[in-house]
Amino acid sequence: MACALVLAGSQGVGCSGAGGSDDGAAGTETGGDGDGDPDQRLPDDELEWPALDCDPIAPAYCAFPFPSNVYTKSDEQSATGLRVNLVEATLPAPNTGITIDPAPWNFADGFSPGGAILVHLPGASEEGLARQDRIDDSVSDGTTTALVDADTLELVPHFAELDLNKTSADTRTLILRPAQRLKTGHRYLVAVRGVVDDQGAPVEASEAFAALRDGTDSAEPSVESRRALYGDIFARLAEAGVDKQDLIVAWDFTTASQGNLTQWTMQMRDEAFAALGDAAPTWSLTEEVSDWENDTIMHRLKGTFEAPLYMTGPGSGQRLNLDADGVLTQNGTVDVPFEIIIPNVAANGPVALMQHGHGLLGSYTQIESSHFREVADQYGYAVFGVDLVGMATNDVATIAGALVTGDIGGLAKMTDRLHQGALNHLLAMRVMHAGLASDPTYGALLNGDERYYYGISQGGIFGGVYMGLSAEVTRGVLDVPGQPYNLLLRRSVDFDGYLDILAGAFDDDRDIAYGLTLIQMLWDRSEPTGYSAHIRDPLPGTPAHEVLMTAAVGDHQVTTLGAHHMARTVGATHLDTGVRSVYDLEAQTDPVTGSAYVEYDFGLPEDPLCNLPQRECDDPHGKLRRLPAAREQIDTFLRTGVVENYCEGGVCSFPEQSGCVGGETNEGVCG
Repeated sequence: MACALVLAGSQGVGCSGAGGSDDGAAGTETGGDGDGDPDQRLPDDELEWPALDCDPIAPAYCAFPFPSNVYTKSDEQSATGLRVNLVEATLPAPNTGITIDPAPWNFADGFSPGGAILVHLPGASEEGLARQDRIDDSVSDGTTTALVDADTLELVPHFAELDLNKTSADTRTLILRPAQRLKTGHRYLVAVRGVVDDQGAPVEASEAFAALRDGTDSAEPSVESRRALYGDIFARLAEAGVDKQDLIVAWDFTTASQGNLTQWTMQMRDEAFAALGDAAPTWSLTEEVSDWENDTIMHRLKGTFEAPLYMTGPGSGQRLNLDADGVLTQNGTVDVPFEIIIPNVAANGPVALMQHGHGLLGSYTQIESSHFREVADQYGYAVFGVDLVGMATNDVATIAGALVTGDIGGLAKMTDRLHQGALNHLLAMRVMHAGLASDPTYGALLNGDERYYYGISQGGIFGGVYMGLSAEVTRGVLDVPGQPYNLLLRRSVDFDGYLDILAGAFDDDRDIAYGLTLIQMLWDRSEPTGYSAHIRDPLPGTPAHEVLMTAAVGDHQVTTLGAHHMARTVGATHLDTGVRSVYDLEAQTDPVTGSAYVEYDFGLPEDPLCNLPQRECDDPHGKLRRLPAAREQIDTFLRTGVVENYCEGGVCSFPEQSGCVGGETNEGVCG
């Protein structure tokens, strides 16, 4: 396989490649005999990568391994010194005939710090991999897959798996998943060794990688151009305890900078609130109902407020409004609908404000459910919500349309619009505490000084963004949450239909694994990967926050692996509820102050030990919020910052709610 090749940061060495162009004379075609200089580290300013369309070190699939610095170019203006440089030939090719535009990715100055790490090794089995239940193996001396911090040379915890979703045995991608978000703006090394096929025979390195590893001749131009680079990679891996002689493949990548991930939301937030000062946005009520669900609710109010618009238009399917220089610019204003329910107990004194984050592709009207009515009146909260535009009901057609055609770049219409959704949420709290709480009719019922966030499912996931950004809410509950979406989707029954759509648009299973990883790069700017680490390490102009993360073991919709990833990223303490231990989370039986992670068990069998959803028995996803012990825990945390265990005997296990009839198991599900 040939490749288009130039050296980032150099005058360039060229070779022709499929789907690429000739960038100069062919590179040197013969390598050393292995007797030259030993592998040695290079200073950062001497690192150079060939810019490739496809990488011959893993030739079974063009874009793999991914992410990789060979898909970048030098950029002295970026925080990392690099800029992602994907070309059409490197992107998946849908069978619908469309061509995916690489522009949405090429804004980035590195790759996702929360995305999957992909390579295809034909014939590879899962024998010896550090699976999701053996993350410790990934930081052991004999780990089959090594993820290494290129600066500290520490092994980074992760788990490894073969993709079993809609795949054939011949096209199963090997996926490495970091146990928590990686550092931003940072270089990592990846190494794979000791992988065997189903008969126990070793999987062999490609000719190109073997030439790099062994110092042997190669006719592949990209090999010669990166001898020095691989001398650096091999030297650093050796210092980390990973010797090169057994390697099947190794490469490096750089994660995007924090500024690259958060610059747009931070700009939108800071500009909007600077313009407001201490005031609320312009708002008005459009519906006032006082004869609705009167057993718990005194008033149900609906209205709108005016928010700065940073999109090319107000509706679904729009993009961020960037000028010719790529600078985000306000584009007028937009009216944002909201709803609030004020409970009967407000007659006894003003109640706290609780902002709700709604479920998957839902709407703000979900606050009308019996759960919120009960919590509002029992504990004294006025619950309100706005749509998370980008992933609300009105966005379903936009998302489905991109998936049907295979235009994964078109999903930037979703990820871009989520920025506006985040701004709308932040402004909604200002409307409530600085606007409605001063209203002559309803203000006396509301305590604008008590402000909390409570998100469930998608709202729990988005809570990682909200709680990383909010300057007015410092304590929030993230119920059945997780991150990143790339991890969550493959293990969610909610993704079944969307996976079927993608499978119809792509003929190669690896396109889907790769496509979802590309989408993660876009999602990072508006999902927790970009923000949850800053719940404890605040972004500029933002206070520190505390979150309570509650999860249901066996959840069919949001895997607890994603909750663990989020909890480790946040640095939460695991309140021990007698259910199980969680890798790299400190357990504590006493009440926890600060951010905490809590699991509740509902008696389901162990989750599949592969990237397939839990489907057995009844889904506990919606059961946790209705447990009295969980409700009491939430209220105590929001009011005091202390996480107590209210389960009987300190054991939060409710097998009587499993819905199992006996004998259910996931044995054999993963093959």
